[in-house]
Amino acid sequence: MARHSKHQQKIIKNYYDNREGIALQRVQELVTELYLSEGKKRQRYWQQVANHLAKLGIKQSQIDHLVGQDNPELIANLVKTLMSKE
Repeated sequence: MARHSKHQQKIIKNYYDNREGIALQRVQELVTELYLSEGKKRQRYWQQVANHLAKLGIKQSQIDHLVGQDNPELIANLVKTLMSKE
């Protein structure tokens, strides 16, 4: 097992403490990309959105529904709701 310096341990701890905020910010960025993309790129962005929503604790059934709708506005509304809870 690799040993980490105190500085590295602090960075790792801060990452895990802020993981939800990082995932939420990334979903916000991906909403913009979804509006602008088409084809395979758009599918890849939807996969990334699904992964980040799972990290935020969204139920898989809701994620599947949102991805199936292929409507970035639904994700934007969900992000708005999640941000109001913080």
